[in-house]
Amino acid sequence: MIKVETKLFLRDRATVLFGVLFPTALLLGLGSIPDLRTPSADLGGLRPIDVWAPTALVFGIVMIAVQHVPTVIATYRERGILRRLSTTPVHPRNVLIAQMIVAFSSVLVSAALMIFAAWAVLGIAPPEQPLKFAVAFVIGYAAVLGISMITAAVVRSSSAATSIGTLLFVVLMFFGGAFLPRAIMPEVLQTIGDFVPPGLQALISSWSPAAGEITGAGMSFWVQLSVMAGIAVITAAVAAKLFRWE
Repeated sequence: MIKVETKLFLRDRATVLFGVLFPTALLLGLGSIPDLRTPSADLGGLRPIDVWAPTALVFGIVMIAVQHVPTVIATYRERGILRRLSTTPVHPRNVLIAQMIVAFSSVLVSAALMIFAAWAVLGIAPPEQPLKFAVAFVIGYAAVLGISMITAAVVRSSSAATSIGTLLFVVLMFFGGAFLPRAIMPEVLQTIGDFVPPGLQALISSWSPAAGEITGAGMSFWVQLSVMAGIAVITAAVAAKLFRWE
């Protein structure tokens, strides 16, 4: 099933383009602006692009988890695929597991590509605390996926999944710093953003502690990680409770 889901994922050119490749393209595009590559005294000698870089990861996480996964599952439900599979040795649960594995793998590829390009092209150092960064990345993704799976659990059509996914995408990307960099957000928005997956501040502070001090609004790394883990567990439980095969 993983092989089949991988082939289907690769055929979805929009998701491959915007979920896997676009985060790198976005970072490199912004990095081509001279002012963003100039060290700033207001940022403690860091460049704006150094502080903003982790935000590009959010785009890939949200695009795949919120836009792609629910739409695929809703399409399977809409076409009766999940119901038909329940009468075969291939239980529909296996399809969902395969979909989760493929989606997470694509997010990892997106992140690895972006981190490498950031280092090779823009001179942005890789995450300074790689273990903490990996934990923040995985838990943050799980929190976003948990929210999206509530949608995937109940919607009956791919169009409905896409509409809800678009709304969630805008909200999560806003607090993920895509529209307004976290460093210049009002403190109240930074505080709200601390509770919004995937937990941008945890990603920033584990990538660069110096950048984390600039963008931080008071919530510590481990507290935010606990919040994200709580969201992941609660939303996953709700999604499992509400999930319908038909």
